[in-house]
Amino acid sequence: MISVSVIVPFFNEKNTLIQILEKVKIQKIPGVKFEVIAIDDGSTDESRSLLQNRPDLYDKLITQKNSGKGAAVKAGIKASTAEYILFQDADLEYDPADYSKLTFPITQFGADMVLGSRFVAPQCTRVYYFWHKIGNNIISLIFNIINNTTFTDIYSCYAIFKKSLLDPDKLITNGWEQHAEILARVVRAGNAYYEVPISYYGRTYAEGKKIKAHHIFAVLFTIIRGRLLPIK
Repeated sequence: MISVSVIVPFFNEKNTLIQILEKVKIQKIPGVKFEVIAIDDGSTDESRSLLQNRPDLYDKLITQKNSGKGAAVKAGIKASTAEYILFQDADLEYDPADYSKLTFPITQFGADMVLGSRFVAPQCTRVYYFWHKIGNNIISLIFNIINNTTFTDIYSCYAIFKKSLLDPDKLITNGWEQHAEILARVVRAGNAYYEVPISYYGRTYAEGKKIKAHHIFAVLFTIIRGRLLPIK
């Protein structure tokens, strides 16, 4: 039996929050126990009250003033009591039905980290923004060159890794670039990494998508800095 903390940061996701957590709730995988930690990053809509009315959907609810997704992720990791950390966005772009794929390399091969890839023969991928894909390819390429890896999709939401490989107090970023810092730290601390295909249902900006093209610069800086100034 392995234990997995599902970290769900959210900010103003009243339209999708309950639905995604209901999807998480129904995941039953032999040999895997889930702990759900929801982190409210200072939502100003009804997200928090909706969730407080459904305590059956989570094990822990953390509230904080609006400090960004990175701060929410840190808070969730610190509150975790499981062996593994799994990130889950509060929208519907990624389907928890893929948890069985993500945990397979762990239960079968003892993987240190598994990334979900939208580019490795997924069953279904919604067509999304061209420049987002180009940016993702550039980010993945540079990350692979610097870290001597072969990931195809490092900015997929789905990443699961051994909690012991990451000290959240040492994270120095709080923005969208934090994901790259986390992956770099885990890769340097671990040994066995896998990718699995996942489906993707990307939403448009009109539907609430938050990441913008300019975020790529902070991500690239974080990846390169991690090489020039080794992460300890």
